Amino acid sequence: MAPIRQLTVIGVGLIGGSLARALKAAGMVETVVGGGRGEANLRRALELGVVDRYELDLAEAARGADVVLVGVPLGAMRAVFDAIAPVLGPDTVVTDVGSAKATVVEDARAAFGPRPSFVPGHPIAGTEKSGVEASFAELFRRRKVILTPLAETDPRATAKVRALWEAAGAQVVEMSVEHHDEILAATSHLPHVLAFGLVDTLSRWDDSREIFQFAAGGFRDFTRIASSDPVMWRDICVANRAAIEHALERYMEDLAGLLALVRAGDGQALEAVFRHAKQARDRFTAMLEQ
Repeated sequence: MAPIRQLTVIGVGLIGGSLARALKAAGMVETVVGGGRGEANLRRALELGVVDRYELDLAEAARGADVVLVGVPLGAMRAVFDAIAPVLGPDTVVTDVGSAKATVVEDARAAFGPRPSFVPGHPIAGTEKSGVEASFAELFRRRKVILTPLAETDPRATAKVRALWEAAGAQVVEMSVEHHDEILAATSHLPHVLAFGLVDTLSRWDDSREIFQFAAGGFRDFTRIASSDPVMWRDICVANRAAIEHALERYMEDLAGLLALVRAGDGQALEAVFRHAKQARDRFTAMLEQ
């Protein structure tokens, strides 16, 4: 695919900034325009060479773009779509990186109508850090990116977005919006909710200071993602609440079973659970290393 003449990134944070860096390194983009409300972050993106110029007016940022990547929290998607809709050309490809797709699709259709060049997307990559200074070009290497093209999506637009992510080193897969939201509720949203919930619970115990003082590596590993952006995860939980509710209910059933085993002192059954979990985790780790 020929390099993109202008890529507009609205929301130049960890994800948008990392993709811009990766595409520049791969020679896949000529000009990157940043858009957003926070000028300090955009100015820093310019200083770091992540963007070539920036606009606080979102319509001006999107004007003339070949591809617009929207990387804002889910609760801000509709406002961004409304702002850029009047200036988009008929062939301008619009894509996003939202962690829940149903609400993004709803917002896009409300703002654009059935737009053939809209390609919903979600990179399964990230860290607990945020902001353009946390971005790096290698973030997506060997990571999966899920695209959820719609009935009205032009295959050429999907191919263009696929090529962008592949140029950044990602493995691109496609699935339905509904399946995406179910899978991500279990594999991403549930772990984040549990991590946030555990840290919040322990912080309110009477001896919380001593608990955190003696917390070891296991606690740090398990709760690392509780340092993620609270606003982003608030929006994800609200947007994908039905699937997250289902995942939480299933987990709570199993947690009640574990409580019963601990209460009964059933070491054999506990070991069986732990061995099954270890085997599953080891298989998962091996898959990542392939």
